[in-house]
Amino acid sequence: MTKNDEINEKMMQLLKERLGERVSEFMFPPPVFTTMEGEFVAVDPDAGTLTARFPVRQRDLNPYGIMQGGMIAAAVDNTIGPLGVLVAQPNVTRSLEMTYSQPVRPAMGEILVEARLVKREDRWLHFAADVRDGDGARLARAKAVHVIV
Repeated sequence: MTKNDEINEKMMQLLKERLGERVSEFMFPPPVFTTMEGEFVAVDPDAGTLTARFPVRQRDLNPYGIMQGGMIAAAVDNTIGPLGVLVAQPNVTRSLEMTYSQPVRPAMGEILVEARLVKREDRWLHFAADVRDGDGARLARAKAVHVIV
C-alpha cells in the first residue's frame, strides 16, 4: 500500500466516523479533484490541516505559459473543501480570496496546497492555505470562509 493509499484510507475512515451512513451521499474524493489529478499527501484532522499535490499541466496554462490563476484557485478550493468535510458538518465555500506571489511555471511540475482551519464561529469556518512549489517557496496564499449547511 502506498502512502497515498494510506492517506485516502485514513480520510475515508474519518468521513465514515463523521458522516456515518450518510457517507454514501457524498462523492469523495470530489470528481473535480480527480479531474485535476490531485493527490492528498498529508492529513491531520486534529490540527485541522490537509495538504494536496496537483500537477502543472499543459492544458492549465494561460497565454503566457504559466498556470492560469483560476486553476490555482481551483486547486486551493479542492484542498480546503475536503478539509472542511473532515473538520465539520457538510459545508460550502462562501468566499475565497487569492493573493498570487509568483507564477506557477510548467518546469515546477507540481504545486502543493497546504490548507488549515483557522477558526470556527458558529456555522462559519475560516480557512487559510499556502500554495508552494517543490522547494517550499510560496507561490500564492488564500483565505476562505465556509458556511455549514
